[in-house]
Amino acid sequence: MTREVSLSEGSGPFQELIGLRYPRIEKGYSQCVLEVSEKLLNFNRSVHGGAMYTLADAGMGGALYSTLDKAELGTTIEVQIAYFKPVTSGTLTCDTRVVHKTRTFASLESEIMNDGRLVAKATGTWHISKPNRD
Repeated sequence: MTREVSLSEGSGPFQELIGLRYPRIEKGYSQCVLEVSEKLLNFNRSVHGGAMYTLADAGMGGALYSTLDKAELGTTIEVQIAYFKPVTSGTLTCDTRVVHKTRTFASLESEIMNDGRLVAKATGTWHISKPNRD
């Protein structure tokens, strides 16, 4: 299944603020994109590392949520990211896959591309829970 995901289906106000969108989500996979704009640049005039981290973390959330029951929640435990090249323009595309999932934990990998070049890679661990919603 390939679909454009709306804000009501899993994104949030912060993603909307920076312009992040999900053109593709499948079971255990997501693709999210972010157009480079002035508001995402740091003092060196390249994309702030936090914007790329947000892209990876949001991609992980999209990929994981595609595998969860409606009663389950996913929460980031940790994300490690390596930045390979500075980005000053174009489109950032983050492809994320669930690498391993148990009842309570998941491991994920994200690759961030800038117009066809690998610019960052992230790995993350997420906790899966079924909170009491009384």
